[in-house]
Amino acid sequence: MATVTESLASTKKRMPGGAFLINDAAPGDCFFPEDFTEEHTQILQTAADFATNEVVPASEAIEAKDFAVTRRLMKQAGELGLLSVDIPEEYGGMEMDKVSSAIVAENMGRQGSFSVAFSAHAGIGTLPIVWYGTPEQKQKYLPRLGSGEWIGAYALSESTSGSDALNARTRAVLSADGTTYTLNGEKMWITNGGIADLYTVFAKCAAGAGKDGGASQEKLTAFLIERGTPGSAVGHEEHKLGIRGTSTCPLILTDCKIPAANLLGEVGKGHHIAFNVLNIGRYKLGATVLGAAKSALGEGIRYAKERKAFGKAICEFGLIQEKIAECAAGIFAGEALCYRTVGMIDAALAGVAKSDANEIQKRIEEYAVECSIVKVWTSEMLDVLVDHMVQIFAGYGYVEEYPAERHYRDSRINRIFEGTNEINRLIISGWIMKAAVQGKLALLPAIKTLMDEVMAGPVAKEERESALAAEFDLLAGAKKLTLFAAGAATQKFAAKLADEQEVMAALADMILEVFAMESAVLRAEKIAQRPGAAPASVAIAAVLARLYAARAMDTVELAARKVVAAVAEGDTLRAHMAILRRLAKHDPLDTVSLGRGAAQHMVKAGKYSM
Repeated sequence: MATVTESLASTKKRMPGGAFLINDAAPGDCFFPEDFTEEHTQILQTAADFATNEVVPASEAIEAKDFAVTRRLMKQAGELGLLSVDIPEEYGGMEMDKVSSAIVAENMGRQGSFSVAFSAHAGIGTLPIVWYGTPEQKQKYLPRLGSGEWIGAYALSESTSGSDALNARTRAVLSADGTTYTLNGEKMWITNGGIADLYTVFAKCAAGAGKDGGASQEKLTAFLIERGTPGSAVGHEEHKLGIRGTSTCPLILTDCKIPAANLLGEVGKGHHIAFNVLNIGRYKLGATVLGAAKSALGEGIRYAKERKAFGKAICEFGLIQEKIAECAAGIFAGEALCYRTVGMIDAALAGVAKSDANEIQKRIEEYAVECSIVKVWTSEMLDVLVDHMVQIFAGYGYVEEYPAERHYRDSRINRIFEGTNEINRLIISGWIMKAAVQGKLALLPAIKTLMDEVMAGPVAKEERESALAAEFDLLAGAKKLTLFAAGAATQKFAAKLADEQEVMAALADMILEVFAMESAVLRAEKIAQRPGAAPASVAIAAVLARLYAARAMDTVELAARKVVAAVAEGDTLRAHMAILRRLAKHDPLDTVSLGRGAAQHMVKAGKYSM
């Protein structure tokens, strides 16, 4: 299969993780939806047809927790190969690239509850075995999981250890003869918990299991537990705000004995399994969110075209058009940053042996910051979008019979899944700062260069021949603002910066907006550079990129002000603010006219259309 891995492996410039903040990428360095191969298009069509013809029509039964329908759909997905995209061929899988995996996830996002069940199974429910399973475990479980015969679940969280996963209370003890483990504890909030056939369970286990080891030697370890194992019991279904059609249950373990062969990976290495799998989960969540966003916006546009008020369709009103334009710009940027990230991962995996799980995880972990950005940015974009949809539907948006209400409820969980957005913000800025200190990212020299430039006074802007020249200038200013704020925060707090969570979160907001802005602008530029590009496509891409860049710059400037105010006062604060104003200086954009044009394009298409 021709894959994105092959198409990007030969690019002249491949940036390491986090380098977007200090280096300028070219459009040709990035992978966007316009770069899908023929094979990508085929998997997209297969996934889209399945979602449209099988999943969405079953929404009522899914939402009513008719899990027989969910299992039937999972088996159908398995027959189509949609569950086994990441499973090696020798175990009955498709073994496709990560872009294909993201494409499948995006299309499943059209139905919130099913997409969550699907993702929990095909992602965190299966990947731990793909990466860490023994040959015997892979042979036993992967064909069943890939076909949909068995459903997988991932049991990490507990009532006292959600984000703090390493603080698990569940314990595993190896028998004296080394043949069995006995587990005791309770795992919470398990997606697919009530319907799963196989659970990946994390428990504390003494590194010297079977010896006289104290609690200080206990480390997180992963195990495989089959449904119905004596000593394991599934608790009651949780009644949730959204994604009501998913099964979410606790798993209670009371002297639950499993064979020692059910140890997954190594004793004490469970944190590697948990955290490495989460990087995949984060970019897949971003792709799923894109599918949900397109579905919700399509519903909103259709209603706005049908609903009449004051003698005309409400889609003709400026404030409705403004909402549609903001949503469309968000989806455009979201596609850009999500597939750019997955493309970077695929390019990094080029040439790595498919059997070398350790190297694969190492290459993926290099882009941990981008994966966290995708998760945070897309989940918050969707929350804004579904709020706009409720407002477009007005009173009907608050009624269950109309689609906006369910989209609104289903969206909220995404800011909690795969690590809360608060945790991920700390990962984003913490990863960048740690990489800088370790010399993996030349952030500190970049900050010094910027300060030398600031002290030298204003310099002439680099002239760029592009319809998006102003947006590239905005991007350059956003990067400089972020470097300036990071430098000021580092100077103030030094090694204790990590303890200043509010400042770290503000820095993360700047970092993620820089990545999103750059991705959107580079995507529009790449579309314009394509041979034979349709003028209408070039024009709408430029409009969406410009709309997003303007909004992103506002966010960056506001976050920079927050950081500066937290690190300086008096004359130093005034000096910092003078620098901030100089770096943020730009002419305002006529977002009203641009927004009307973008909205009218989407209304004419009847959906998000690029």
